[in-house]
Amino acid sequence: MKLSTVSRQVATAFAAVGVSGFVLVGCNNTSAPEANTQEPSSETSTEATPNSTEEVINSEGRDPNKEKIVIGTTEGDFADMVRNQVKQSLEAQGYEVELVTFTDYVRPNLALADGDLDINVFQHKPYLDTFKEENNLDLVEVFQVPTAPLGIYSGKKTSLDEAYKGMSVSAPNDPSNFARALVMMNDLGWITLKEGIDPLKASKSDIADNSKYDIKIVELEAAQLPRARDEVDFAVINGNYATDSGIKLTEALFQEPSFAYVNWSAVKTADKDQPWVKDVTNAYNSDDFKAYAHNTFPGYKYPKIWGEQPEAK
Repeated sequence: MKLSTVSRQVATAFAAVGVSGFVLVGCNNTSAPEANTQEPSSETSTEATPNSTEEVINSEGRDPNKEKIVIGTTEGDFADMVRNQVKQSLEAQGYEVELVTFTDYVRPNLALADGDLDINVFQHKPYLDTFKEENNLDLVEVFQVPTAPLGIYSGKKTSLDEAYKGMSVSAPNDPSNFARALVMMNDLGWITLKEGIDPLKASKSDIADNSKYDIKIVELEAAQLPRARDEVDFAVINGNYATDSGIKLTEALFQEPSFAYVNWSAVKTADKDQPWVKDVTNAYNSDDFKAYAHNTFPGYKYPKIWGEQPEAK
C-alpha cells in the first residue's frame, strides 16, 4: 500500500471516527491511562487590579461577559503551556485564569460538559470524536496545540539504513497506538498493509506483506518501550514516554507525518463562537507562544495552522 493511499485513508477514517466499541487512545499521544481516583488539582490566580494605563486597556479588551476562564489539562506539558505562557497572556487582557489538572483522560471531557471547565486541552480529535459520541456530549474542537509525536527511535541499530531482514521492532501494545506504529512502518516501506483497511484499526492481520524485512514486532506496554530499547533493533515510542525518559524528540529516526494525532482544545459547542474563546485561541497562536513552544518543546509536532511542517501526502 502506497503512502499516499494510507494517508488518504487516514484522513477519511479520522473524519468519520467515532465507531462505538473502538477505544481510541488520545491525550498527549499516550496509551490508555490506568484508573486513578485522585482528585484534580487546581491552580487559581487572583485577578490583578490594573496598575497602569496599558493594563487598563488590556482589561477593557476582554469579553465583557466573561471574567474568569477555567482551563483543564492533563499534568505535564499541556499544563506547563498554561502556567508559563497562556495564563499570563490572558491575565494581561483582564481575565482571571484558573488551571485544573487531571491524571486521567475521562474526567476532563465530563467536567467540560458539566460546566466545571470552560475549555480543556489534552486530546487528539479521534479520541474526542469517539468519546463525545459514546457519552452523548455536545463538545467541539477549537484549535491545535504543540504535541509530542509518535516516533521510531534507535535500539541496537542507530540508522534506518541499518534495517535488515529478521530485525526486531518494538511497538505499543494498545490497539490505537499499535495501529499507528503499523502505518509508520508501512510509510517507511518496511511492511505493506492491505488495501482498503481502516488505518485506525490496523492490526497484525492487516499486514499484506512482511517479506522484505521479516520484522519481528515486539508488543510492549507503552511505558516500557524506552527501557526496552536495548533489546530490539528499533523502537516505536510515544512522544510523552520518550520525553519522560530523557529521550529528545529530535533523536527520532522517523516521526508519523499525519496531523491527525496533534492534540486539540475543546469547548462546549454553544461556546465556540464566544469572544473569550477567540481570545484563548489567539493566546495559543500568538508570536510569544510560538517562540515559547519552539524553545521549550523542540521536536514536537506543531499546529498545522502554523504552517511549519508539511502535510502528509
